[in-house]
Amino acid sequence: MERIQVEPSDEIAIARARRGDCDAFRVLVERHARALFRLAHRMTGNVTDAEDMVQETFLRAWKQIGKFDGRASFGTWLHRICANCSLDRIRARQRKQGQWTAEDAADPMAQLASEAPSPERLAASSQIAAMLIPAIDELSEMERAAFMLRHYAGMGIDDIAAALGVQPGSAKHSVFRAVQKLRRALQPVMGTIR
Repeated sequence: MERIQVEPSDEIAIARARRGDCDAFRVLVERHARALFRLAHRMTGNVTDAEDMVQETFLRAWKQIGKFDGRASFGTWLHRICANCSLDRIRARQRKQGQWTAEDAADPMAQLASEAPSPERLAASSQIAAMLIPAIDELSEMERAAFMLRHYAGMGIDDIAAALGVQPGSAKHSVFRAVQKLRRALQPVMGTIR
């Protein structure tokens, strides 16, 4: 009879990883890497940068796993590290290039398309996609991070606050400001979608 191997919970894997168990940490990497990649990709707009940010996140987590105190979930702690790594990369890119660009970004509006979009909807979606990246560029770093964590990673306000190291009211306000700015920027084409 074949033995079924059950992966340990995050708590058990963390305890083992703290004792130097690389296999336990591998379980954590496999469990959380995809969500971190989505966040990093949405924040940096670049697949290569996103992959680098995931690696950097897990490298920092491995080095600092003893500092994880369990006040937030392990996933939230990783999201905070990843968001900070991504913000650092964006800042470095801005210093180097003068302005953040997302030329390599995948179409972030592709998820909004219906199964059989009309030609008008396709044209409007294309316009929105062309306007969205520059609109996201105009958000502050905190607004961009909070917006991405809320609307792309699906995190709640308390988890966003923990991930960004701010109070829940500040996280909520950052999400609100980001949504308001994006609505204003996209308003000219939003009325054309049916």
